[in-house]
Amino acid sequence: MQKNYLIFGILLLSVFTYGQQKSFHDFKTQTLEGDNFDLATLKGKKVLVVNTASKCGYTPQYEDLEKLFKEYGGDDFVIIGFPANNFLKQEPGTNEEIREFCIKNYGVTFPMMHKISVKGNDMDAIYQWLTQKDHNGVLDSKVKWNFQKYMIDENGAFIDVAWSKEKPYDEKILNWLKK
Repeated sequence: MQKNYLIFGILLLSVFTYGQQKSFHDFKTQTLEGDNFDLATLKGKKVLVVNTASKCGYTPQYEDLEKLFKEYGGDDFVIIGFPANNFLKQEPGTNEEIREFCIKNYGVTFPMMHKISVKGNDMDAIYQWLTQKDHNGVLDSKVKWNFQKYMIDENGAFIDVAWSKEKPYDEKILNWLKK
């Protein structure tokens, strides 16, 4: 009888542990400056995660991203940029060069993380979570191009994705922000 309880307890614990999804807040990364950045510090804020590039047709979206950050950012909302060189080598610069470009050309003040890979065998763990339903619990997606936007709620849960052509002031993003 005790053996049955033990087996039942182990199974229950296994199901409970397996069923728990990681949240966005469980990850750590680094800034462009090389400082450690714990995404748990963003608890309580909506987060818009964007893979960026300096030499892309969508690069001017930096301007609207910065405007959106200044308008909605603060205690309730933040944008995080992740430079990536996965699409036609449109982000060839070093972290220092990327930072300089963002400030000089677009006055970017929202947090920018170090350059990562957002697809392929060397995909960063954060993007594995963002793009795989078995990790985020919501949906599978593929990073199709630069400036794809992922919406994360205050609890670190994946909400939705906005494709590159959907600009920062797209109705989908604004409706999510205003909820």
